[in-house]
Amino acid sequence: MWELDHIAVACSDLDAGTEWVERALGVPLIAGGTHTRFGTYNRLLGLAGGIYLEVIAPDPDAQAVESWFGLADFSGTPCMGNWIVRVPDLDAALATHPVAGRAVAMERGALKWQIAVPQDGSLPADGGFPTLITWGAGMTPPGATLPASGCVLTGLTILHPDAVRLAAIPLNDPRIRFETAATPGLRAIFDTPSGPATLA
Repeated sequence: MWELDHIAVACSDLDAGTEWVERALGVPLIAGGTHTRFGTYNRLLGLAGGIYLEVIAPDPDAQAVESWFGLADFSGTPCMGNWIVRVPDLDAALATHPVAGRAVAMERGALKWQIAVPQDGSLPADGGFPTLITWGAGMTPPGATLPASGCVLTGLTILHPDAVRLAAIPLNDPRIRFETAATPGLRAIFDTPSGPATLA
């Protein structure tokens, strides 16, 4: 069975994206790291239940080899970008769900993982289909080690014209629902130390 690993906020400027999230949720993010292959960097927020939120943006000091998360074409204000789902066997998942892309090996510090990225660096099904990830053998996913923020993800709605078909993925998570909409998008709902909050 697939499991929600983390959710990502897309932005063109990491400071602006961080400010947007911190203002909405009322808690500070912490430094993440860089992804040399894709020329990005991030900041992170631990959420209850071993998942986390990532704010990710192009690193102006990096020379990207290729793109991911649809960031090469991203512009405008920060927004919920995509959702990342942990699978037990990435090759098997890609064999049955080729829309996710191809497996790319990644590492940052002690972390090693494989992640599915479409060849053109876009989001699978415009973000309606999750980005698939498998952490390396023996690796503890970041969501289990990040400091607690007091924030809880209580709902994640996947908005998409083909929501019914996308809802057939092997993911049983009561927080996640699919809603038919003309324009693809994500809406995340949280309980925070200062009350309910929404990112979209």
